[in-house]
Amino acid sequence: MAYAAQRGVPLEKLCRLSGIEPGALTPGGAFEIGPKQFNDLWLNACHLSNDPLFGLHLGESLQLAALGTVGEIIKSSTTVGQGVEHAVALTPLITDLFGMTVERDAHAFTLRLHPDEHRRAASPFAFAQMVSFFLVFAVHELDGLILARIRPLRVTMPFTDASAAELERVLRCPPIRSVDEYAIAFDHQYWDMPIITANYALQESLLQKVGAATSGRLANDSWQDKVQQYLLKNAYLGIVSLEEMAANFNVSPRSLQRKLKDENVTYQELADDVRKSLALYYLESGGYYAKEISYMLGYNELSAFSRAFKRWTGTTLAGYQRSFE
Repeated sequence: MAYAAQRGVPLEKLCRLSGIEPGALTPGGAFEIGPKQFNDLWLNACHLSNDPLFGLHLGESLQLAALGTVGEIIKSSTTVGQGVEHAVALTPLITDLFGMTVERDAHAFTLRLHPDEHRRAASPFAFAQMVSFFLVFAVHELDGLILARIRPLRVTMPFTDASAAELERVLRCPPIRSVDEYAIAFDHQYWDMPIITANYALQESLLQKVGAATSGRLANDSWQDKVQQYLLKNAYLGIVSLEEMAANFNVSPRSLQRKLKDENVTYQELADDVRKSLALYYLESGGYYAKEISYMLGYNELSAFSRAFKRWTGTTLAGYQRSFE
């Protein structure tokens, strides 16, 4: 519902159409949502946002939440494989629509969803949306374990021709159509890869940064505000492209550019502002080398980051770092 509000969906209307009393959704309340209401909530969120892939885009928007989950996994894992097994064990705490298992062979490890047939029958639309959500969320969890953009070997699920291109973009590989199989496979090389435990400190920094930036903000402010928050939340794997940003909000890149122009700002200016903010934050924390910060902000070369920093601040990286010694 928070994501629906971010997308401009009127929550009162969403609740009313879904048979939910908004006043019941108060902290500490005893309200319980039934299978039909749950299904209607997803159905109406898709309808009111004009986005049939609402669950997929919700998963794409929750990279920050995946990062927090990874932070907890890192505390008790030393390899990607251990982290995956711990994440699978946590599935029942998140949903009862399906269970999850992990299978391994010499070439890949596969995360497979096993539907609860009774729950799927009771909430079929919600089930389909939650499958997309879980699959893309799994990709982001693996990203966070080693701080790299991991590309799955294959994704198997039911889907329509109209959704194929967007599924490929978000899940990073062409989906394979199946009537009743829900699975995502990754190259076995990642299974024994050590988790860089220093990632946890980076993740904590990012979570704190975004928490401070979003404190007191409304969920549905200007386009400039929405874009900035999304850039911050996804900053741990570099700055996302204009095309990726537009897809998250279910608008065309040209439409997003026009909306930002109406607010007297460009996408590039917002991206640079976020990079500058994060660069200063990391430098002032004293916990990272300039080369590490350059990588975290998506620069392939330290020299490119150094030139950008000089343009943003009027001073060199070395000069700025000396001011904190």
